[in-house]
Amino acid sequence: MTSPGLVPLPPVPGRILDAQLHLLDRQVLDHDGVPVTTVDDLELSGPDIGAEIPQGTPAPVLDALLTGPVLGTRIFGGRPPQSRLIRIPWKDVADVGVVVRLGVGGEGLDASWVERWVRDRIIARIPGGRHDPR
Repeated sequence: MTSPGLVPLPPVPGRILDAQLHLLDRQVLDHDGVPVTTVDDLELSGPDIGAEIPQGTPAPVLDALLTGPVLGTRIFGGRPPQSRLIRIPWKDVADVGVVVRLGVGGEGLDASWVERWVRDRIIARIPGGRHDPR
């Protein structure tokens, strides 16, 4: 149902995602279901920030998921430097649901080093932490 005076939006090919609801802070799993990281930010292509956007300009396109050391900036404010963020290209994403599933293995991604470090240095020291409960 459209309100009077509003032009209905044209149909959009593909799936429409709400970035905050469907992507940010979601856990990322590789193609084997192994945790890789969480989504901290997004990289979009489109109009420059602060530039006037003429009518009919296409919507921004999601290029990559970004992850990295953002805990300090969430607590104290600010943004981490772009050089500290790790990119996971959007073409590597296979599915978006309760978690974000990748179509590639996580061992080759720079983003998985934190998960591996926590698994090997902390979880492995907990009694029973070295075996898969499945």
